[in-house]
Parts: sequence; C-alpha cells; structure tokens
Amino acid sequence: MDGNGRWAKSRGEKRTFGHRNAIDAVRNAINACNEIDIPYLTLYTFSSENWNRPTDEVDTLMNLLTETLLLEADEIFSKGLRMHVIGNLDKLPPLVKEQLLRVVELTKENTKGNLILAISYGSQNEILNAVKNISSDVKEGKVNVENIDEKLFESYLYTKDFPPVDLLIRTSGEIRISNFLLWQIAYAELQFLNVLWPDFTKDIFFQCIVDYQNKERRYGLTGEQIKIQ
Repeated sequence: MDGNGRWAKSRGEKRTFGHRNAIDAVRNAINACNEIDIPYLTLYTFSSENWNRPTDEVDTLMNLLTETLLLEADEIFSKGLRMHVIGNLDKLPPLVKEQLLRVVELTKENTKGNLILAISYGSQNEILNAVKNISSDVKEGKVNVENIDEKLFESYLYTKDFPPVDLLIRTSGEIRISNFLLWQIAYAELQFLNVLWPDFTKDIFFQCIVDYQNKERRYGLTGEQIKIQ
C-alpha cells in the first residue's frame, strides 16, 4: 500500500496526512474482497525497514494503527472476517501489540474471509528465521535433513496456514517487491499501478481482478499442457 507520503506532499501536507487519509483505501480493499468472496487479503501495513523512518512518522503510524483497530474492530467482526497478524510483533509498542492480539482473538471463530496484516514484517527475516528454526530442529533430531522440502519449509513461515499468493498489487508506480512475501509470491501475478494508495478504489481493485482472470497461469508448463489438464 504505497504512495501515502507522495499523496500528502502533492497537497502541501506532511507525510502523516497521507497515512491518515489512506484508511478509506484500506476499507475499499477489504469491502471489495468481501463483496466477491476473496478468501484471503494480505495488507503490507508496516515493514521491518519502516522502523528506520523519522520517529514522528513511526509514532503517528503506530498511533493510527491503534486508533483504526479500535474503530474498525466491530466492522471487521460483523463482516465475518478473521484477522491474522504476521511479522515481528515483539518490536511493536505494547499497546499496539495488545490491540492487535485482541482483534485476532475476537475474530478467531469467523469464517467469511481472512484479513492478514503484515506488520513489522520483512520477508528476508522470515526466511532466515525459518532456516534457523529448521536447523535447530535438525540438531535436536526433530527433523531429518532428507525430509526437508518445500512443504516442510513453508510450515516454518509466518504464512504456514495460508495458501500461496495468487495476485500481488503494488500502488504508487514503483516496480519492486520491497521485501514482501518473497517465497509466497513465486507464481503470483504481479500488478504495478500508477495510483497512489489513498486514491485506491473498489473499481480499481475489481479491474485488477478482471486482469488477473484473463491471465493464463501455467506454473512452468506450456499453454498446450494447461489446456489438456
């Protein structure tokens, strides 16, 4: 969800103004998924690298996250969505972590869809932690080296309970992944939009879905093989 700062700057405002005006775009994405029964939506909310931003911006983002959770918790619950959080939550301020886990607990029985917030998240760290944990389990005799395959490796990731990514959308015109779900997007369709995140609408999201539906997903096979299957 990129482009909040540039959106604010284009209006002569501070970057934090953009973050506050990005909430409607978040609602648009969630509502779009809810309307057409997309079962999993992951929002890259705050990266592990974002901790290096100016302190006042980080503080604003953390406060905004807490405020938004308090305001939107009932709405998320009423839509039947289950909320999950992936990332290094131990780096979060205690109140933010507490609010996140409260909404996770509140929605744990919901089955209409899954809203996944990637917070204090970095894919390289996730992969490194998985390698370390597998290595530790090998040392302790819990895992046999010969049994390590893609499925076992994925069971050590934050996303072990979720399917691989089908579609990744990045706003703001930047054409890069920025350390987001690097393992999980191996066969995802990628869409890079020249739209700043606060301007993201349901119609834009639906067009992304239409574009995705028109792709032939081959997973390394030929088009002819896909047709035979």
